Amino acid sequence: VDSSALPEQVVNDVMHSAFYSAGQRCSALRVLYIQDDVADKMIEMLKGAMDELVLGDPILLATDIGPVIDKSAQKNLDAYIEQMQVKHKACFQVDLPRYCDGGTFVKPTLFEVDSIAALKTEQFGPILHVVRFKAKDLDRVVSDINDKGYGLTLGVHTRNKTLYEKIASAVN
Repeated sequence: VDSSALPEQVVNDVMHSAFYSAGQRCSALRVLYIQDDVADKMIEMLKGAMDELVLGDPILLATDIGPVIDKSAQKNLDAYIEQMQVKHKACFQVDLPRYCDGGTFVKPTLFEVDSIAALKTEQFGPILHVVRFKAKDLDRVVSDINDKGYGLTLGVHTRNKTLYEKIASAVN
């Protein structure tokens, strides 16, 4: 996400990709790079949107996030969140409503990390990692993403066609 992106559109897309499937799609958003110039505002907007998420039974139309696939996944994701809270600042975490007790729900969580390198494994759950970057460091961001060695999808939020084309052609 660069500084030309429309914040409301970014937040809508991030919420859908990172959280609405409980983060369990292989194409779910795991790492969000936000240009430093707009990061504070965007992160605050994301927190506000996360706070409005409805967790519960996915059969109900009002539900945004259902449970993760099973107890094992829940246990692993909860352990990962605890580990990350020791190493990194948990910027925001949504509390689970009481009616989720007994289910395999995981608290939607947003971490701010220094780099994609902080992620040692992929976590298939409602966990979003945010990395701030300076516009002048965009080549390093692309290099860091390529060095990770995995990834199925990439989204770019910018109104600058030249920048989009540069990123799209450089990311493996």
